[in-house]
Amino acid sequence: MLSITSHKNPLIKEIVLLQEKSRHRNKSRKFIIEGLRELKIALSANYTLEKLLFCPEIIEASSLEHLKVEVETVAISKSVYDKIAYRGSTEGVMAIAIQKDHKLSKTISLPKNPLILIAEGIEKPGNLGALLRTADATQIDALILANPKCDFYNPNCIRSSVGCAFSLPVYETTNEECLAFLKAHNINLYASSLQDSGDYLAQDYTSACAIAVGTESTGLSAFWKENAYKRIKIPMHGQIDSLNVSVATAVMLYEVKRQRGLK
Repeated sequence: MLSITSHKNPLIKEIVLLQEKSRHRNKSRKFIIEGLRELKIALSANYTLEKLLFCPEIIEASSLEHLKVEVETVAISKSVYDKIAYRGSTEGVMAIAIQKDHKLSKTISLPKNPLILIAEGIEKPGNLGALLRTADATQIDALILANPKCDFYNPNCIRSSVGCAFSLPVYETTNEECLAFLKAHNINLYASSLQDSGDYLAQDYTSACAIAVGTESTGLSAFWKENAYKRIKIPMHGQIDSLNVSVATAVMLYEVKRQRGLK
């Protein structure tokens, strides 16, 4: 088994680049996963690992056996682990993994009455990670990132999602291609909007539908509002006019699931 104690080792330099540089992640089609739980979820979703690294001062090699993956394993010192770990509580284990293709295709498999979340122009990886947790909790059928402005494989996104980034289908596309996809599958679009909109509780979500949300600063663009089947909003009774995007999304998605008999 290879053992690394130097911060200048080429593999360690590669991991630092993957942690810090979106351009390098995109070019190499690789990214970093930290933590046993995250690795388990990624492996169950058929992600491929290239290398597995662990710190013997934090975790024993035998603890990695239940991952049941045949991949090159590298032992690293505590000082090296501290240098490359994005999080401080990832149990001393991380891996280099291969990115998946997230291109949206009209031929993807959907259930009879799918529930899809569309997130337009999300800029902050932390917000995207929180949306992924909401999507996992409500078990939607797909998350479509329309005109994305942040890197899905950003370590902060994966950290914020606590592994939910790997637990459901995620696609990236343009606004126009996303709308064409919805029309091709006869999916009703509900656009979250403060203007000219109805109460989200007054809608029927039992047929195929998509909920579209935008950024916290500007909300959805006019494109989605103009092409919506209906515009919806969550009534606000306090001094502010909107919720955090992940909170608002959770409120709306749970209403959809309630109408569909969520237990």
